[in-house]
Amino acid sequence: MLTGIAALLFFTACGQGTNAAGDHGTASAEAARAEALYKKQCLSCHGANLEGKVGPDLRKVGSKLDEEQIAAILRDGAKGMPAFSKMLNDEEIEALARWLSRNN
Repeated sequence: MLTGIAALLFFTACGQGTNAAGDHGTASAEAARAEALYKKQCLSCHGANLEGKVGPDLRKVGSKLDEEQIAAILRDGAKGMPAFSKMLNDEEIEALARWLSRNN
């Protein structure tokens, strides 16, 4: 009986409408996922703080390139940067491009 009540409360809480806090939670989760991808795939060339090392500084990349341009570079590579289309799926590339495009 208690298990059923606990499950009902859990699913009721999860079914609440979307609000600003919920949207922010989703955005935060996506940003955290993109940061994890960055740390795993990009950090060695672009630095822990996007400051650039072997690869260019990405701190203001969003003021130079839009999300689609960044995604294309991630997918196809550019000027010494390998293509990541075989290492990352489309969803990961899009999340990382969206996150990087907000650095402006």
